Amino acid sequence: MRYGTGVLLVIAAGVLWSVQGLIFRQIDTAGTWAVLVWRSVGMLPVLIGFLAWRAGGSPLPALRGAGLAGVLGGIGLVAAFAGAIYSIQATTIANAVFLFAASPFLTALIGRVVLGETVRRATWAAIAVALAGIFVMVREGLHGGALAGNVAALLSALGFAVFTVSLRWRKLEDTLPSVVLGGVFSIIAGVAVAVQIGQPLAVPVADAGWAMFMGAVTLSGGMVLYTLGSRVVPAAELALLSNIEVMLAPLWVWLLLNETASANTFLGGAVILVAVVMNGVSGARRRLA
Repeated sequence: MRYGTGVLLVIAAGVLWSVQGLIFRQIDTAGTWAVLVWRSVGMLPVLIGFLAWRAGGSPLPALRGAGLAGVLGGIGLVAAFAGAIYSIQATTIANAVFLFAASPFLTALIGRVVLGETVRRATWAAIAVALAGIFVMVREGLHGGALAGNVAALLSALGFAVFTVSLRWRKLEDTLPSVVLGGVFSIIAGVAVAVQIGQPLAVPVADAGWAMFMGAVTLSGGMVLYTLGSRVVPAAELALLSNIEVMLAPLWVWLLLNETASANTFLGGAVILVAVVMNGVSGARRRLA
């Protein structure tokens, strides 16, 4: 595969992920845990089918190869998925996706503590800038009633950071088996929590259909495209290209649903994006040096 093709695949993945906010807004009554279950139900057949196609047979060897790191990563994805769903239901799309962008910095901090990985000075500077942006957004939530959604978005970013660090721990290059495990764990956790709190899983057919469509097409489809493109696109560039999701998601809901966010949301989000770009560009330069 050529580099240009890989870039286009990663961009297409970001575009697919960016429309999830639009789909969430079509879900009327299903709660967080019900959406988590039905979205995972839609996601698993696609990812398992892709693993089987890529292996030319049973996907079980790939799933077994994930090992303990894959299991821990899958558990991290439960928090990432559930936090993302709740945050998008509780606050604006802009608030949620901008705070999701904090994940690379949380990954760097956890990697430093757990794996002893060195954090570059440029990354420390980017973390400081990102914290300023996060402060602007979370502080606003205290006044705008979106604090719970903002905290859930940060927990989602933390869950994805745990997922990333767990794969680094065992140096697993293939993320898809761990994502499949995350889908399985999400169904188990979603059913358990929904039963515990009395949240109905028997949601309207339209809600279940939208959630399954999101899992089968936008979430897993994006993962497949991203995985294919990542074979030829360097990691630092992947981090930058994936920000297409962060930039497009608020645009779609503004254009099509007239959902707007406050000036502070966009100010804090812009600061976070600047920090992500700073970190990505410095990483790309370091690789070229």
